[in-house]
Amino acid sequence: MTFMNLSGQAVAALAKFYKITPEQILVVHDELDLPPGTARFKQGGGHGGHNGLKDIIAKLGGPNFWRLRLGIGHPGDRSEVVNFVLKKPRAEEQTQIDEAIAKALQVMDQALSGDMANAMKALHTAAK
Repeated sequence: MTFMNLSGQAVAALAKFYKITPEQILVVHDELDLPPGTARFKQGGGHGGHNGLKDIIAKLGGPNFWRLRLGIGHPGDRSEVVNFVLKKPRAEEQTQIDEAIAKALQVMDQALSGDMANAMKALHTAAK
């Protein structure tokens, strides 16, 4: 067990034990840059200030893993980010986040079988 900010320790240990490459890993994380109710797949990219992603990138030696980004919205002011991510979402936002998770679960079989192109297409074009 690790803290979220040290997620890379657990991810790298599992990758090493199971002999899997970063391209075979899917990390699910909250995303400030997406509104609540949005779920998006992405491969690679930066950490965007997300300390958990920063640690995973460092421990895996690069950013080329898959991400399922779950939008949580942004508080509007950078100085409020820490408080925002550490508190529970408002009821309406939680409902939207739960719906995004449900949409992502509907395409997870495709994603896990390696058909990311069709999983992305289905998830990214799903009705909001």
